[in-house]
Amino acid sequence: MAGLMGTDKLHAEESGAYFRVLIEAAPDAMIIVDDAGEMAIVNGQAEKMFGYDREEMLGNTIEMLLPERIRKSHIGHRREFQVDPELRPMGTGMELIGRRKDGTEFPVEISLSPVSTPKASFVSSVIRDVTERKRMEEEIIAARQEAERANKANSAFLAAASHDLRQPVQALSLLNGALRRTVKDDRALEMIQSQEHSLTAMTNLLKSLLDISRLDAGAVTPEFEDFPIQRLIDRLSAEFSRQAQHKGLEFASCNCPVVVRSDPNLLGEIIQNLVSNAIRYTERGKVELFCDHSEGRCHIDVRDTGIGIGQDEQQAIFREFHQVKPKGGSKEGFGLGLAIVKRLADLLSHDIGVESDIGKGSRFTVSMPVVESPGDHDDEDDQFQHPHPDAASGLIILIEDDVNVANAWGLLLEAEGYRVATAASATEAKALIKHLDDAPSLIVSDFHLADGSTGIEAVTDIRKHYALDIPAFIVTGDTSKIVKEAQTVENCTILNKPVNTGRLLSAARVATRTGEVPAD
Repeated sequence: MAGLMGTDKLHAEESGAYFRVLIEAAPDAMIIVDDAGEMAIVNGQAEKMFGYDREEMLGNTIEMLLPERIRKSHIGHRREFQVDPELRPMGTGMELIGRRKDGTEFPVEISLSPVSTPKASFVSSVIRDVTERKRMEEEIIAARQEAERANKANSAFLAAASHDLRQPVQALSLLNGALRRTVKDDRALEMIQSQEHSLTAMTNLLKSLLDISRLDAGAVTPEFEDFPIQRLIDRLSAEFSRQAQHKGLEFASCNCPVVVRSDPNLLGEIIQNLVSNAIRYTERGKVELFCDHSEGRCHIDVRDTGIGIGQDEQQAIFREFHQVKPKGGSKEGFGLGLAIVKRLADLLSHDIGVESDIGKGSRFTVSMPVVESPGDHDDEDDQFQHPHPDAASGLIILIEDDVNVANAWGLLLEAEGYRVATAASATEAKALIKHLDDAPSLIVSDFHLADGSTGIEAVTDIRKHYALDIPAFIVTGDTSKIVKEAQTVENCTILNKPVNTGRLLSAARVATRTGEVPAD
């Protein structure tokens, strides 16, 4: 019997030794307290964490390891746990704080578990110092907040830059258009044409830089809708056919009677970049804008007979700042056009592909889903591209707060044959219309006006005064979402700065003749 008791004692001693080894080997601080809250067992990690020797902690209550301000409340929490002991994290949803011997405080995580023996009940606590984790979390939060502030600042800068940088280009473009319509001397016309080429290059550079900045800032959000692709093809054909002719190139497009699902503005920007590149890198021959559809997809092709692109370059051309340099030629631009095309196509989930041979030309293809065939082609689109040959006439109210731009607008429209009445704000426009003998045929307004009003407000006030649905153009270089408001206004279209003068005058002729803005 005595031998058995000795064996039990030995096993108990071995178990106790094994238990102590386990506690000491734990990577976290471990403290076991009795039902009075006094520390009965403490491991080495607890000594290291709190700065006390083991002898200082044993026999003292666990509250000595807490800041003085929360010791009283902790006694209540401890007693509640003793009433209903179960394995659980302590202080869920609360900030738990430990206090070292030197008085410094630090954040902790604590897990509690009840331990019972035949003679007594204990609570085991596992304590982890989370100072480093908290620091990292705070750094992540601070970095995220800084990124959000930077994005907001970037977006604000882009909105301002888009407006302020485009204004002088807008004025130059309008003045150049007015000069072209008034100057008859061949030498002067040649100089105007050269100036127009430089303006186009400057406009493209500015647009590319702003577009890349907007994409980097995450300020471009697709707005998908179903629309007839022919509308876009017709507009781009009208915009680029003259440019191609000036360079001695043939320009061709096709009919494509399908409705696609895309963002018409972003898709238009993709194709604009492709056609512009095709004209730039083609010295003789033709540029074609075609499309076909099969198996639920619409494929828009931009083909040219230009310099072509080697196989080794066909993937690199979609990288920012990569340029294809013609033999004996010079680089033009920053090499951003195709990078923008690729990023916009990815944003829209549209496929983009290229086939090309050196010296023979290139074909770029954009593919998107087809929705339905629209049936008969809308006659309004044809009106946009083929305006009535009658002379321009009628009154146009122009609302523009930049004096130089307003003067350029006036010179261009008056050279075309229109009468122009000018105001700098919605308030001035309301005062102006009281002295006019007849209603305007068209309203042209900048979006942001000097007195804080908008072009929408100005258009609304003028229409209300005459009780007429007067066609309106809202002109903007703003990249912010606020200009989307203009898209909801009936019989109103948005023109992006710098406005193409040929396209503007064609649209103005349709609007003043029919009383409706042409489909964009």
